[in-house]
Amino acid sequence: MKYLRQVYEEVKIAKDENLQELLWQLICYSPKMPIRLHQQQLLEEASQSTLQVFDRYFSKSTLHFNFFKWGAGSIKILLTHGWGSKAADFGELVKSLLLVDNVEVWAFDAPGNGSSEGELSNLFLFIEAIKQIEDTFGIPDVMIGHSLGGMANVGAVQQTKKAPKLMISIAPLINLTENFKASMTTAGVTLTEQQKFLNTFQELFGQSTENFSLLKMYDFKASVNHLLLYELNDQISPTQFIMDFLAENTAVKATAYTHTTHAKIIIDPEAIAAILSFIRENI
Repeated sequence: MKYLRQVYEEVKIAKDENLQELLWQLICYSPKMPIRLHQQQLLEEASQSTLQVFDRYFSKSTLHFNFFKWGAGSIKILLTHGWGSKAADFGELVKSLLLVDNVEVWAFDAPGNGSSEGELSNLFLFIEAIKQIEDTFGIPDVMIGHSLGGMANVGAVQQTKKAPKLMISIAPLINLTENFKASMTTAGVTLTEQQKFLNTFQELFGQSTENFSLLKMYDFKASVNHLLLYELNDQISPTQFIMDFLAENTAVKATAYTHTTHAKIIIDPEAIAAILSFIRENI
């Protein structure tokens, strides 16, 4: 987090090409938060593996990422964390899920996040990690994603056409481009410089930034039993974007909260209870 604050301060005073270089750090560097004792204990209880993906956009090298597994049941549940997060941040949810009969819980630190390799990260690295997990361990019965992890889960299903029985999205990001713009605006970046960055971003990834939207990616509609949990006062995944998504995808079941935050919703007792109930009722 200290490094990201430094980048943020440098962006505010940078000019021209130096500014554009710093924007890649501002947008694509995922802050690493220290792991807490109870989180470390949770990881030590897991069966751990190291998988790998190729980073074709930034390092252009193979990146190793860490995978964690708890339990040994036949119902496989995959947890995909959000930006600047890690598997261990799902600690309360992991412990609660293990109370469900016959489950095996999977989680991972995406490349460039948590304990995994990589300096810069992006949505594609999250998606490639999910696909590698599925190639190695099979398609999960339940996919749970928080924030960018919710978008990554959708992206993986969109690409592989292999859907879980249940999908649970917790405060998912809906429009990644708008998140980029919000970060740059907060740092005082002019609209002209923002557009210059977005143009370069499109050139690197070979597609329009309009494609980085759940409204574009969610092409499997009613074929997946999907629960979406969100916070009405969320500043990271604004309610209006959530409502736009739900209006187009009426088969998605949704529950709104007013007492939590974008980060804390994954440890919120009511949200966790809703997740457990949804799984028990539908698996």
